[in-house]
Amino acid sequence: MKSYTSLSSFLEDNFRHFNAASLVDAAKGYKAHLNKDGKMMITLAGAMSTAELGISLAEMIRQDKVHIISCTGANLEEDIMNLVAHNSYKRVPHYRDLSPQDEMALLEEGFNRVTDTCIPEEEAFRKLQRHLIEHWKDVQNKGERLFPHEFMYRMLKSGELETHYETDAKNSWMLAAAEKNIPIIVPGWEDSTTGNIFASYCYSGELSPSIMKSGVEYMVWLAQWYKENANGGGIGFFQIGGGIAGDFPICVVPMLSQDLNEKDIPCWSYFCQISDSTTSYGSYSGAVPNEKITWGKLLESTPKYIVESDASIVAPLIFGYILGI
Repeated sequence: MKSYTSLSSFLEDNFRHFNAASLVDAAKGYKAHLNKDGKMMITLAGAMSTAELGISLAEMIRQDKVHIISCTGANLEEDIMNLVAHNSYKRVPHYRDLSPQDEMALLEEGFNRVTDTCIPEEEAFRKLQRHLIEHWKDVQNKGERLFPHEFMYRMLKSGELETHYETDAKNSWMLAAAEKNIPIIVPGWEDSTTGNIFASYCYSGELSPSIMKSGVEYMVWLAQWYKENANGGGIGFFQIGGGIAGDFPICVVPMLSQDLNEKDIPCWSYFCQISDSTTSYGSYSGAVPNEKITWGKLLESTPKYIVESDASIVAPLIFGYILGI
């Protein structure tokens, strides 16, 4: 086998068919979109932060290859949890062999399992909780309201977590995003551990739910951002996994053009999805890109790609290709 001086040349040489070829095509399409002065949204579902996607995504953000992110509340928090509790995480490579008793033992040790990776309850969740409650109370006392990601940005930018960092800060996509101040959309944020923690304070009467801006407000904000940025090269949509992280923001186009009847709203100008969902099950996450044409999200001419594979493998390779590694 010949030697290679770059990841890009290796992929172009060896990834020639099937999902491998789709991966390279999608990466080339992403680069072509950016070269036309296009902007790109990346959406994060699943447990991409726990999979440490930040190792490659953070550099994408720093090099202006990403302009806006939509993610689940879990991905928002878990990148920071890894940053401050990395040394206490536990990997269980034999997770397929665990019995219910083994799972109970992990719980009793204070671990919450995500496939082969266990997140430490005290070092991760509770450490963030102790910092976030102070920001939530401060905003409430001042009569302010913020989006979920804005609380995280305040916490990161304050520097208060720096003494807790247990892994290289350059591998945190949330820290990179905060430093660039790129917008983040977090639909369904309350379906996350920090969302549950926040709800517990609201239940006890310590906090008011009103200090946290809602998903509807995220859509209103996104609609204005989209209108201000969709001209020129347009806005691309790079979807990692399925679910609400992708389903929610892609609908901003038909909301503007169909529900508001606004004229000349451009569709998304690039689309790629990395998914292992099965189309025949009727899931939106598994729908092929052409289905989105019928909903007014994509055009017939929009470059469309789907890579049916494991996002934890595919996304870093595509990012590496785009970064010219």
